[in-house]
Amino acid sequence: MKKLMKTLFRIAFKLAPVALVFAGAVITANGQGAKLQIDQLDFLANRASETVEVRLDEHLMQTTAKLFSDRDDAEIRDVLKGVKGIYVKSFTFAKEGEYSPAEVDSVLSQLRGGAWSKIVSVRSKKDVNVEVYLMMQGDQIEGLAVISAEPKEFTVVNIVGPVNLEKLTKLEGQFGVPDLGIEQAKPKKND
Repeated sequence: MKKLMKTLFRIAFKLAPVALVFAGAVITANGQGAKLQIDQLDFLANRASETVEVRLDEHLMQTTAKLFSDRDDAEIRDVLKGVKGIYVKSFTFAKEGEYSPAEVDSVLSQLRGGAWSKIVSVRSKKDVNVEVYLMMQGDQIEGLAVISAEPKEFTVVNIVGPVNLEKLTKLEGQFGVPDLGIEQAKPKKND
């Protein structure tokens, strides 16, 4: 028995570095923050008649923000302040059934439980399904995810970093971000 215990201890000691690497990978994957893993959807581009992909990481966000230098662009610069990334994958297909519920679930499974909260869910009889999720840290929004699954279109939008929902409408139509359906407050008219 003593010899068996020594052998098991030696094996465990030799495997400890490997176990630490795997544990680190699991911790990294679970602690990914607000950035979703959506690269598994890349193969859908082969089936799609049109594909839109946007990958603006933190460095590119800073560079892109500098492009908006006019006074008219001040609102967009303000929205981009603090945003660490914008990631969009959108696939349009010529016919229905070119993507499966498994592809949608590969994204939704990352949003279930944990820090993400579903704030909007739209289901229609025409098979248009849209879900909007927020990742909150205290009172601060740290991420936004929009998943839109239509019969001939599948879109994922992921904004990483502090997001001001009131200002977010300024990004609609920019960087591949579609209309998110967030209504702008209309200014009051002075009589």
